[in-house]
Formats: sequence, structure tokens, C-alpha cells
Amino acid sequence: MKYTFKNILAAGAVIALTASCLGDLNTLPLNETDFTSERAYVDEESYLKGLAYINAYWSFVSQGDPGSSDLNFSDAGQSELLRQYTLLNELPTDSFDCSWGDAYINPIQNQTWSTSDNGAITAVYTRALKGITLANEFLLQTTEDKLAARGHMGFADKVAGFRAEARFHRAMFNFVLMDMFGNPPYALPENIGGAAPKRIKRADLFKAIEEECLDLLAEGSAMPKKGEVAYPRPTQGSVAALLTRMYLNAEVYTGTARWQDAKTYAKKVIDMGYTLHTIASGITRNPYQELFMDDNTTNGANEEFIFAIEYDAIKAQSWGGTTTLCSAAFNEAMAKNLLAILGIDEETAGTKLAHGDAWNGYHIDPEYVKIFDLKDVVWDGGENKLGYNITESDKRAFFYNGGQTEAPYDKTDNSTGWRCWKWMGIASNGHVRNSSDAEGLYKLSSSDFAFFRLPEMYLAYAEADARMNGGVVTDTEAIAYIKALRDRAGVDTPSSITLNWLLDERGREFLWEGQRRQDLIRYGKFTTEKFREIYPILTSDLNANDNLHQNDGYTTTEEE
Repeated sequence: MKYTFKNILAAGAVIALTASCLGDLNTLPLNETDFTSERAYVDEESYLKGLAYINAYWSFVSQGDPGSSDLNFSDAGQSELLRQYTLLNELPTDSFDCSWGDAYINPIQNQTWSTSDNGAITAVYTRALKGITLANEFLLQTTEDKLAARGHMGFADKVAGFRAEARFHRAMFNFVLMDMFGNPPYALPENIGGAAPKRIKRADLFKAIEEECLDLLAEGSAMPKKGEVAYPRPTQGSVAALLTRMYLNAEVYTGTARWQDAKTYAKKVIDMGYTLHTIASGITRNPYQELFMDDNTTNGANEEFIFAIEYDAIKAQSWGGTTTLCSAAFNEAMAKNLLAILGIDEETAGTKLAHGDAWNGYHIDPEYVKIFDLKDVVWDGGENKLGYNITESDKRAFFYNGGQTEAPYDKTDNSTGWRCWKWMGIASNGHVRNSSDAEGLYKLSSSDFAFFRLPEMYLAYAEADARMNGGVVTDTEAIAYIKALRDRAGVDTPSSITLNWLLDERGREFLWEGQRRQDLIRYGKFTTEKFREIYPILTSDLNANDNLHQNDGYTTTEEE
């Protein structure tokens, strides 16, 4: 039987993998958790429930409702891992700005953060470590000895697959720590209820994650292959995609480039049977747009999703993730105007906004928008104009200047710059989430977030080829992959594809998908202060765990 995680999670309370409360961050270090009750594992489905919670930890903020957090945040949605992971990867770059002025916002977008508590940094660091603890606890509770003691060897083969998936999730959480914090604590199963985890250096953590992933891809691995488990559960494609991203950034993480490995593993994923979504299933007539619509799990878009974070307004709710991406860019007038501009005039009762809600804060620097091929750009064209000719422009451009004048850009003033409507509360058939929808949950998104998509493998393959061939793509397959992306976007493919062009193409393909910081660091264009390529270790964790010390640049001295 194939289980979908959203149905498992909706069926009742998720299995309690930990009884500890992280509401008080002074309870760090984060290696400690109460042991799972043996009574929690009573049948095959109970093991899957445990795995489901690990899978959902990117989007869940507690085991209660989405408005309450198990971290000490006044706004539960701001404590979500995916929301703040995306923000830390986009806000300090040229792709993303926010005018809200929250205490954690301005230091990140101005690249002035310090070791003082910052909500975004705290959420990502804490939840990544907690996710590792959840995975480690699950692995402790699913050994053959444990299964035998409970009389559960009859479904040991299925649990072996569950364990492989848990190991992938642990690798993902460790990847977040390696990428963002460089030299974090390395939590192992034996640290649960025992000694505090030791610090691991970035290159060593890279090696540990790599070894785990390679083992999950080895012959005879229990890690499911594509098609063997229901979406959005991870598969061997997810594992190979993680390795591809790691190898593409290996020189940053370890000091040694791994371009051939990046190309090899990108090709492994490409050959697994994922498909570029090129045929629109609804009224949109833009297949790229359907990747980010409210029904992207059913409109065919997820055929190119390699690993995705699930959201559902009824069964997998969150005020972070794609709910934030849908709602944070527009005010109410703009969200209503966008419906008229797009020609969507559904006759439904209640509130009709293109984004479900209107939080009015996210916007984009006009210089970033210029990397897109926009036709007939007009400022002050009126509220009922996007500000460019959408029909003739790059199909990946989802911008709106709201009838503003081309005033000097100010990242703290969202009356300047462009808005982005890439994620929407609209389905492919034109249905607009509104206040008459089921259970009144129209403000919550049902759009899944694709952490890895097939186009990333295409562009990683091409970049790796260019890196090994004097900065120009020479591989005919790589050129064909790029042409497929450009054809879908309705724009021409250049005769010569260079590294700098590929950076811009990644900016066009993956706008607000949490990759811009990594890309700019890899290209040496993120910051002149090199220490800011990683974030600081939490002071509270340093105080609680003598094995750790602060990353270089955030203290006056560094003890190695």
C-alpha cells in the first residue's frame, strides 16, 4: 500500500517522537530528547507516522495547530524551517527585500547580522538540529533488535525503507547546517540522552554527508527508487540531487572542486525519468506557472519535482513556506488587481485575492528584474498594468510594479521596486482561494515547495561542463537541456553559453527558491566580507556545549 504523508498526518495526532519542549531556547544544547515510548510503535502505520513527522519538519512548527510554535516565537509562522531557510538564502542577496522592519529582517538584508540573537538564524539552526535528533531517535527505535522485541519482524523490510528515508532527511538537515553554519555540532544517535555532540569542521561534515548519501545509493540499498513510494516521499533521485548540489558547491565547502562529480550525479538524476513540465493543464497556458500554483500536486507540475516540501490548506497547514511566498508580496488592492490583469473572473462568493492574504512586504530590486527578458517595460502604467508585456516576455517573469514611478530604489520601502507573484492562491483551472472554501482556510497555501527540481540538474550539468572547459558550455547534451528550459520560457537560447550567463539563467529559473546565496558564493559575488558566507553559531548553544566555538569572523580570536 502507498501512503501519502498528508493523509497520515491528517488522520490524527502525529506520533510523539519527543516530549521535550523547545519553547525556552535556554534549554539548549539541542542534543537532548526524551526517549520515545515503546508503546508508540504498535503497527506498520505507526512507524510511518514517525517518519511522516520527520518528513514534515520543514513545514511543521509544532505538533499542534500552525499558529503555535514549539520555539519561543511570537509569530509561529516565522519559526518555520523552510520559511527562514529560504529567507537566509535570498534576503541577503539581490533577489529579495522586505520592508517590514522586524528585528531579524534588516540585519539579514543589509548583511550586518552578528552573534546577537536573530530570529531567522535561530529558527534554522535550532530546527535543523532538532530534525537531526528526530531522525536519530527514529533510527534508534527501528533497529532489528527493537523490531524483534516488539514482534514486528513481519514488516522489517518496509521499516528498512523507512530507515533509509530517515537517513536521507538527516543528511538534508546536516546539509543545512554545513551550508549555513560551516562548523556546527555533529549530532549522532548516541548523543540522545548522553554526551553533547562534538563540533565538526565543514569539510569533514561534507565527507560524512557524502558517505551517507553514497551508501543510500549503493547496490542493494533500501532507499526507495523513483516510483516505489508515493509523492512527496524522498527517493534515490532525492539523494543523488543532494549530492549534485553538494558537488557543485564542493570547492566552497571543502576547498576542492568536484565538477566532474557534479556532472555525473546530475546526469544520474536526469536519467531516472523525471520530466520537464511543458504542457499546461489548465487555463494558464504557461506550464512554468503551474509549478507554483495552488494545485501543483495534481496539475502535472510535480513530475519534475525531485524532492518537495508538502503544504495543504486542510491537511498539512503552515503560515510559513508557500503561504508566506503567496501572501507577503502584495497589499489587498494589488492582489485583487492581479486577478483582473490575468483575466481571472471566477464567480465565487467571498474574498478573492490572487495570493490568499495580503501581508505587503516582499519586493525585488529593479536591477535583478533586468536579468529577465521583459518586453515594453513601463513605469507608472496604472494599477491595472503589470508594467511590461507579459505575452512577449520570459514566461518565468512574474512581476508587477503597481503603477509606481521609477523612483530611487529603497529596500525598506515597498512602494519602490517590483512585486513578485510567482506563488499564487490560484489553481490551474482558474479557481481562486476565497472565504467560501472548505473550513475557511483560504489564507493557507496548498502549493508544495520543490526543494530540488529537474531544471537544477540540467543547469548543474551545464555549469560543471563549463567549469571544466574554459568557462563555456561545450557538451551537446548540456546545450539541449538549456534549450528545453529556454523553449518553455519562450525565449531564445544564446549561441554561446558562458558561466556568467548561467548564473543569470539560474536567477531566472530559481527566483525565490532558496538558491541565490549559494550561487553568488560559488561565483565569488556574494559579499566582500568572506566570513559572512556562513552564519554564526548560536551563542546559547556555545554557552551550553563546551565542544563548540564560534565561527571565524564573529569573534576577535578563533581557537582551532
